[in-house]
Amino acid sequence: MKKEFLAILIVLFITAPSIAQDKINYLEESEADFSKRMQWFNDAKYGMFIHFGLYSQLGGIYKGNDKGRYAEWIQGNQDIPSEEYAKLLNTWNPKDFNATKIVKLAKKAGMKYLVITTKHHEGFCLYDSKYTDFDIASTPMKGRDFVQELADACKKEGIIFGTYYSITDWHQGSQYVEEGKGWGMMKMHEGRKEEYVQYLKNQIKELIENYDTNIIWFDGDWVDWWTLEDGNDLYQYIRELKPSIIINNRVSKRDKFKKDFGTPEQFHPESKLQHYWEACYTMNDSWGYKIKDTDWKDAEEVYEKLKDINGKGGNFLLNVGPDGQGIVPKESAKILKKVGKMLAKE
Repeated sequence: MKKEFLAILIVLFITAPSIAQDKINYLEESEADFSKRMQWFNDAKYGMFIHFGLYSQLGGIYKGNDKGRYAEWIQGNQDIPSEEYAKLLNTWNPKDFNATKIVKLAKKAGMKYLVITTKHHEGFCLYDSKYTDFDIASTPMKGRDFVQELADACKKEGIIFGTYYSITDWHQGSQYVEEGKGWGMMKMHEGRKEEYVQYLKNQIKELIENYDTNIIWFDGDWVDWWTLEDGNDLYQYIRELKPSIIINNRVSKRDKFKKDFGTPEQFHPESKLQHYWEACYTMNDSWGYKIKDTDWKDAEEVYEKLKDINGKGGNFLLNVGPDGQGIVPKESAKILKKVGKMLAKE
């Protein structure tokens, strides 16, 4: 028995290095495999971005103050303490959120995929996460899961489903606002980075395993504690969970990292690029719902942007910001339907 056990140990010792070598480095994927994985994205051309969270009920106004361009940044724009901002859980009640209606609107508009903010910088999760109570299960919407509802509706309508996730987090507790720096450049408390990165990975795993998301769309990569090495590690972790998934370049430092696709925001390049890319735009001025923001692009402008972006090899991700009731603004729906009719005539 001892000889047999020793023989087994020797075999394991000899084969261990080769087993380790068999681990796939997804950052060194072949061009052929990369192109195959990106094929649906390259063909899709046009998608819907949805910014929706606790901030949506405020409409860009908090206690009479409408300071700040982007409504989804209202906590940071107005320096609202986390414990005070968290009280919004009690009043967040978007009972009219209708995933089927939203997905059908995207389809009617000619869109082929959809990306929803499952966790924006505020840290609130649109689904019931095992790793926090700062989520939909702590609101009057307890019992519903908007991420699941959208994932199911997308599958039914043939729309590819994707999820947005912010690297920085204003609520979780590992990060803080340095005086004079602002909420955009959150600092990491000493000794808490490992804890937060694990938290982040746990939630990304939830999105992949529970909702079978096809895109992970990161944001918040600009914070100085998040490095290229962190991005490489997270990219590898995600691809190991789901090799076919597509990840945007903000998983790392967007100015240096271009896999799987670049993400110019509120602008797009003047010529073709050497990598896959997707330009994201708002339909008015803010990403999140903002009552006073009536600076709408007309359907003709949206159509021309789409044609120009696609002609240069890019995708167009166009945003809608549902209001506090969960309803896509009428003007947004009107523009999308008109663009859809223009595309149908081609």
